[in-house]
Amino acid sequence: MNRDWAIHLARRVWRFHPGVRTDEQLTLGERAADRLRNGMGSWAFVLAALLFLTVWMAFNRNSGFDPYPFILLNLLLSCVAALQGAVLLIAARRADQISAELALHDYNTNSEALDLIRKLEEITRDIQRRVGTAEAPEVS
Repeated sequence: MNRDWAIHLARRVWRFHPGVRTDEQLTLGERAADRLRNGMGSWAFVLAALLFLTVWMAFNRNSGFDPYPFILLNLLLSCVAALQGAVLLIAARRADQISAELALHDYNTNSEALDLIRKLEEITRDIQRRVGTAEAPEVS
C-alpha cells in the first residue's frame, strides 16, 4: 500500500520537478499533446465513450437516423481509430521528451555533485598538507 501511494504521488508531482518545463515554456503542440494524453488516457473518457455508444445504439436501433447496422456509427468509429494511432504516437513522443528532460537534469545534477566531491577532496588534501597530518578521513 505504501509503495502504491509513493508511485501515485510521483506520477502527480513530476510536473514540479526542476528539470521539467512548465506550461509557459511549452509550445502549443506540447500543451495540446499533454491535454490529449490526459484526456484520452482516462477512465472518464472510456466511460463517456461507452455511454455515447450505448445511447447511440439505443436510440437508433430500428427507427433512428442510423438503423441497425449502424453505418454512420461505424464510419465515426473508424475515423476515431484512424486518428487514435497518431494521437498515441504524439502522446508517446511527448512522454519521451519529458523523460529525456528529467534524465538530462539528473545527469547535470550528478555532474555538479562529482565536481563538488572533487573540490572537497582537493580542499581536504590542501588542509592535510597545511596541517601536516598524514591521514585524514576519505570522502566518498
